[in-house]
Amino acid sequence: MKRIFLVSVFAFIASALVAQNSIKVNYQGAKPTISDFATAYLKAYVYDENEDVLDESRSYMKSVWMQHLKGERLEATEKLTVDKANGFISLESYDDNDMLLVEMCYWNESDGRHKLFAYNVRYFRNGKYSPGQFDGLTFYRYDNATKTMKYCDAPGFKEVYGTDDGALVSYSLPRAGKNIVQKIWYESGTKEKTLRWNGRKFSK
Repeated sequence: MKRIFLVSVFAFIASALVAQNSIKVNYQGAKPTISDFATAYLKAYVYDENEDVLDESRSYMKSVWMQHLKGERLEATEKLTVDKANGFISLESYDDNDMLLVEMCYWNESDGRHKLFAYNVRYFRNGKYSPGQFDGLTFYRYDNATKTMKYCDAPGFKEVYGTDDGALVSYSLPRAGKNIVQKIWYESGTKEKTLRWNGRKFSK
């Protein structure tokens, strides 16, 4: 059994997410699919043990995705969902009471020239959000003309991973619909906010 889960830390780590600034997307056909975006993004991650801090979740997701592309069977503790019609991919990986959840999706932008790609990581322990070092959202904007996606800030909102009163904050990418859900994890329960996609950015 693979044991790649991150050690949970009570810290908010948006600044720890290291991203390649520009990634070429190769594809066949008229336009790229979510699988093409996933392949480009994951293949772009190369770990240098002399210089880098290992992003365990992305390294693990890359390994699982390469197995999928080769047609190899995944482990019983791994559930990979590839929904090309809705532009969505997710991986659920379980170990005892822990679960790693990785999501990817993209949106067509209203200008007809760009797409927005998102990569999201969440880690749960006993059903509760328990963030690891590399949990969080990463965005890239894809240019149809150059076939390249470039790292960008969250469009229309500021990512936060904790509140002033000590609650944790996580995000869910859409498989159906176009909106991102922000969830605030209090000891007494959770609250949700919807970040609505308008064709270019998100708004509350």
